[in-house]
Amino acid sequence: MSTPRNDVPRNDDTPERPGASRPTSAPKPRSTRPSARGTKPRRGAKVAGSSRPAPRRQAPVPEPQQHGAYRRWYATLHPSLQLIGLQLWMPLFFIVGFCLCYVFAFHAPHPHDVPIALVGSDPTLVAAVQKALPGEFVFHTYDSLAAAKRDVLAGSMAVAYDPATNEFFKASAHQFQVASLVPATLTAVLTGIGVASPTVTELAPLPAWDEYGTVPMYVMLAWCIGGYMVAMFIGIMGGPLRHRTRMAVIVVGGLVISLITNTLAGPVVGAIHGHWIQLVLIAWGWIVAIGLAVNGLSYFVGRFIAAPAMICFVFLSMPSSGGAYPKWFMPEPFAWLNNVVVGSSMVDMIKHQIYGVGPGPARGLITMGCYAAAGLVLMYFGKKWWERRRIRAIVTGRTTMFQDANTANREFLGKERDAELERHGLESTETGTLSVLSDDDWEDARVSGDVFTGGRDGLEIETTPTGRIPVQRPGGAGTGPRTRPVPRTEGSRAPVRSDTSARVEATDDQPHGRHADR
Repeated sequence: MSTPRNDVPRNDDTPERPGASRPTSAPKPRSTRPSARGTKPRRGAKVAGSSRPAPRRQAPVPEPQQHGAYRRWYATLHPSLQLIGLQLWMPLFFIVGFCLCYVFAFHAPHPHDVPIALVGSDPTLVAAVQKALPGEFVFHTYDSLAAAKRDVLAGSMAVAYDPATNEFFKASAHQFQVASLVPATLTAVLTGIGVASPTVTELAPLPAWDEYGTVPMYVMLAWCIGGYMVAMFIGIMGGPLRHRTRMAVIVVGGLVISLITNTLAGPVVGAIHGHWIQLVLIAWGWIVAIGLAVNGLSYFVGRFIAAPAMICFVFLSMPSSGGAYPKWFMPEPFAWLNNVVVGSSMVDMIKHQIYGVGPGPARGLITMGCYAAAGLVLMYFGKKWWERRRIRAIVTGRTTMFQDANTANREFLGKERDAELERHGLESTETGTLSVLSDDDWEDARVSGDVFTGGRDGLEIETTPTGRIPVQRPGGAGTGPRTRPVPRTEGSRAPVRSDTSARVEATDDQPHGRHADR
């Protein structure tokens, strides 16, 4: 038998009986917090709920957002037209970017300060070149022919010339344009001062599947575009995502893009032979580094992330990469940007891996790490800045033109959906389900029909002939006109002739089909 708790007060109104025990009084409320398990109670601490909560400060009511005359006029346009107009900045940006970067950089490439490795000394040649082509070539004296060849293969020297043997040394695999233009230009100067035409020795020839040495440049471009586009869509659509989620998408997406591009460029197209695993790892690292940098920038520029991403990794990177023309042929600022853009480091790493020319991987790895670190720093500070900007917009109730256009377009599409359902005798309920309108409430404006839409439910207005369709067979005994049943609906029956009923009943018991006469 259970015993009642003594610390619980009685709340009934029954009178006290003589001789009965007096009810215990209610326990005194605690003035300190109860002790937790394994700890001592804190003396003097107030019990939760014993004091009145402090009143919350009411946030100030934001003032209504004031729109200019242009924005008020723009809001009167069709919602779809508003969205189209707000995206027309991208083709305009493409036009300006191509003209200022590609056309300006490649319309007239001219050599300037091209380094030439001169083995020994030849004052006559140097003076003749400075007089005929001032400012175009810079001679560097070497004591060893081996050192001069090494620098030509590394890309720090355009060509090497040995006056003792009257011979040029070039590396077409590193830079095809330089290997073709520089020896021809200097040969004309040598013949002008009475020297015989020098011989040209190839140190690193290009393979047959890359005759002009442009494969590294286009492979680099594919890596750059894949990396910045993955992060661009993350920045546009994945604002509330956590850092770890964004980075996981960039890492996984970078691996997929690396596998696809190197598989297509190598085994499928045949532009690169071998080095598949090494190129996959190099591409993966670069795509992740570019993705982190673009992802960090997306916190600051929002849906306009395509502009800075393409400026950094396409419009400026491609002309400055040295893939089409070396930096000694590019105008400023593209010649200087060759030292910092990702394109130059990527092209050098690809050439060093597949052709064995150019600087080693150290410069590329350092550049890759710098871009990745910059992306992580931008992500850290950009997330906080984006959250403050977002809460400020929510509190103040401010919206952008793109948000207003999206809202108007969503409402317009909802009305269009309801109208389309109503034309087909349906309506959408509050729960999102569909219900069929009764015949009294439904009226189709296209009830008259035409040759394209027909009548109600897309059927022909006039009733189609029903009955049995005669089947004509080739001549022969017992091969006269026969009939076969046709599926009919009750609402599509047409008047049947009285003389056909007997024939129909007579043929019901006869077999039908291709073997009926056998």
